[in-house]
Amino acid sequence: MLAVNAHRVSLHMQTGPKATLRDQLVRAALSVPANIVEGSAHESPKQFARFVQYALASVSEFDGHIQLARDLRMISESDFATLSAQVVDVRMMLHGLLKTLKNR
Repeated sequence: MLAVNAHRVSLHMQTGPKATLRDQLVRAALSVPANIVEGSAHESPKQFARFVQYALASVSEFDGHIQLARDLRMISESDFATLSAQVVDVRMMLHGLLKTLKNR
């Protein structure tokens, strides 16, 4: 849902010089599920865990991008709050998955 909402919010963001931030924001959001899917294709839990860590890094990158977008008034406070809450949820889920994988 994070990637879907990031894309939805990005459609309302400015183009032009600030488009780079918009593109990076969407790219970071799309990296989260992409890393999970790619990692799940590996046979060992250790390899999968490595991709989950990449997904966590992408969530952190996304979080930084939405904070900057809010500060530059490229996204509304409402959109920021929604995305920020989803960041917290996704981080919690990824940490839970990582813990499960490390215990295998």
